[in-house]
Amino acid sequence: MQLLLDVPVLGHQVVVNSDRLAKAFAGQLAANLELMSVQAGLSQRRRLGILLALNAAMIAGLIIVGIFSHSLGVLAAGGDYIADSAAIALGIGAVAIRERVGEHSKAPTIAALINAAALLTVTAFVIAEAIRRLVQGTPDVQGLPVLIVSVLATAVMVLGVFVLGTDAGQEDLHMRSVLLDTVADALASAAVAVSGAVIYFTGRFLWLDSALAAGIGVLIGAGALQLLRDAVRALRSGSPLDLDDH
Repeated sequence: MQLLLDVPVLGHQVVVNSDRLAKAFAGQLAANLELMSVQAGLSQRRRLGILLALNAAMIAGLIIVGIFSHSLGVLAAGGDYIADSAAIALGIGAVAIRERVGEHSKAPTIAALINAAALLTVTAFVIAEAIRRLVQGTPDVQGLPVLIVSVLATAVMVLGVFVLGTDAGQEDLHMRSVLLDTVADALASAAVAVSGAVIYFTGRFLWLDSALAAGIGVLIGAGALQLLRDAVRALRSGSPLDLDDH
């Protein structure tokens, strides 16, 4: 069954083909299943490199759609992807240093510390802007582009989880932080997609975008504070943190 939706988006007519979307998701699922079978053979550096490419591929789309659709939720996701990409790039360097120095290198822990600081910075901006919008009024959020880009972002982050592997959290502090960030990004993007769908199909509840962005900010901030605490404790102890206790 083929469903064509001809709708105005940002002053232009956009045709959404349900068959093409279904095929895209089927291809994404097949790629995920294939990655499950080969992920175990990839090194940390290779997995982080793939995840960095996935994050970078989504940044421009999220920022552009966020600006033109007036969606703070999408902009928050874009800012989070930027912070994550910087942290992953630092992590790749940290892994390279550890491979030369040895298992007791503090480089991955320092990368996790920088990751936490970047996430807290993004969180502060998102929550402040969300409060401003809720108090002063929410702009006219365009639901359809928010829905489309958020669904794509969710699929990309699910792919990223498969690349990392669900046991990546037991490797070291930095890999755990990257895995948690990726899972959180997937969930946040899915939530933004739901808000986009509600706004698109009802034409109401524009405040939902700002409220959801604030909620995402709180969740990201809570995780970042926990990560910051763990990283500082690991640096003070002078040894890698034992992740079996977390």
